[in-house]
Amino acid sequence: MSPTVQELRNAIRVATGRFEREVEASFTKEELQAVCEALGVDVDKTRRSSTSQKRRLIRAHVGITESLEAADDSTFRKADLQAIADGVGASFES
Repeated sequence: MSPTVQELRNAIRVATGRFEREVEASFTKEELQAVCEALGVDVDKTRRSSTSQKRRLIRAHVGITESLEAADDSTFRKADLQAIADGVGASFES
């Protein structure tokens, strides 16, 4: 059976050293930063990247889009989360 969006998010959180959440919630800025670090995404350290910029970087890095310029900055959909989970080596039990 396919994991739910919440299960995917929590698996990604655990794989990046964050805590699971009991309620359904999108990633915080800090959680997105942890995902970037786990993926080895080079986030500019001289200025704070916005949440939307981090989403775009993650999408481009895991191959959801071909380039940063083509990347969407909206919240992640289930297919996006599955690609990110694969990218960070997340495992989950359904």
